[in-house]
Amino acid sequence: MKKYLALIVFVLLIFAQSCFAEDIKFVQVTDSHYTKDNAYANKVLKATVKDINKLQGVSFVVFTGDNINRAKEEDLIAFVRIVNKLKVPYYVVIGNHEVFKSNGLSKQRYMEVIKEHNFFFRQRTPDYYFRKGSFGFLIADGAKEVIPGANGYFKASTLEYVDKQLTKHDNLKFVIFQHFPLIEPKHSSSHSTYKAEEYLELLNKHSNVIAIVSGHYHMNSEKMQDGIYHINTPALLVLPHQYKIIDINLTKGFSPMIYTQLREVTVE
Repeated sequence: MKKYLALIVFVLLIFAQSCFAEDIKFVQVTDSHYTKDNAYANKVLKATVKDINKLQGVSFVVFTGDNINRAKEEDLIAFVRIVNKLKVPYYVVIGNHEVFKSNGLSKQRYMEVIKEHNFFFRQRTPDYYFRKGSFGFLIADGAKEVIPGANGYFKASTLEYVDKQLTKHDNLKFVIFQHFPLIEPKHSSSHSTYKAEEYLELLNKHSNVIAIVSGHYHMNSEKMQDGIYHINTPALLVLPHQYKIIDINLTKGFSPMIYTQLREVTVE
């Protein structure tokens, strides 16, 4: 009898734990540096979309900047037409290669082009928020459009937006997507983020940010600092062509568990 009671208690504990657990899996693709007239870049992006569509349980895909290699509307349109073939929703971050206001592709126009060619894309500004269950996701824009450059710069308006959303949705666990990392995979004065310490101080005011996912450095790096997991992923266009699968598990009473996997794309 005692064995049966122990078994029942064990089953109930497992059931109770599962009721307070939530899991989400998504894909990060970064630095695809797509150009319409580059045949190989076309092959790489198309092969990546095809490969992602084979995965099971993916909620969405996020492209974390330098999605196109030059600030040309024709390249962005061609990029969107390819990634529209994904079977799950996708979101975009703007990188330093992609916008140049004087050249005709401002951040505002960038977002408009995507909306014009993807009916399901609702975002209007380069800073935006979306939610999936108990998870909140923020896109934070650090690109410069007037005088483009490789250094990240998160304007006061972007930091205010991040602060506002983290405060407003303090019941959610947040992942922030941005092109420019706050914790550098390697030191580079030409690619560093301007006043990153101010951004980090802002995040220290909150306890609901669990990860920051970025690209830009064309490197794989994952570092934990002050309770935030800083994830950096290699460039898709650079051999070996890779993207990252990120799986996060929330269980009440436990710290979030974050699992990552680099997946290599075969280009024929």
